[in-house]
Amino acid sequence: MNGEFQRKLTMRDQVNCGIFVALFFVFHIIGGILFAPNPVLTFFMPASIALFTGPVYLLLVAKVPKHGPILILGAIMAFLMFIMGMYWLWSVAYIVCALCAEALAGLGHFKNPRLNTASFAIFSLNPLGAYIMLWIHPASYFSYLLEKGTPQNYLDVMGATAQWWMLPAMILSVLLCAALSAALGHSLLRRQFRKAGII
Repeated sequence: MNGEFQRKLTMRDQVNCGIFVALFFVFHIIGGILFAPNPVLTFFMPASIALFTGPVYLLLVAKVPKHGPILILGAIMAFLMFIMGMYWLWSVAYIVCALCAEALAGLGHFKNPRLNTASFAIFSLNPLGAYIMLWIHPASYFSYLLEKGTPQNYLDVMGATAQWWMLPAMILSVLLCAALSAALGHSLLRRQFRKAGII
């Protein structure tokens, strides 16, 4: 009975989730704003976001090692991406990646560093839910973004830049940056937070 209670999110857990979701969004924006404004460099954006958000993600998992926080993070980010006018499949991918990431981290009870790193890597693939439409159905992708206010010249350059090899390159770059970011996050946890008795 007590174990079941401990697996539920407490009020303190919910507050922590709110704090780290806000931090994640800030670092998501920082990582995105470096490349998103340029229609050529925008293909680097998913990797950049993964590079900036790893420590926040891992700290969230460390502070609230339960089922729920990763899915909450994914759901809120999905909503924010939608209202910001991003392609709708990005929001869908956020939910799907969050479900997979939480299931994977849960296999290690949210305390296994390798599983948590893999969890973050899967979670970080979410932007590709939108970008993949450039290769599957570009007309639908461009039409949607044009209606949301993206300039036509931006979409023209973006479409002309996209090459067949860029999608697998983007996936590999996201996974690499996620691994590097997670390594930094684990280092911070070991050196500072555990020493300070925070986790």
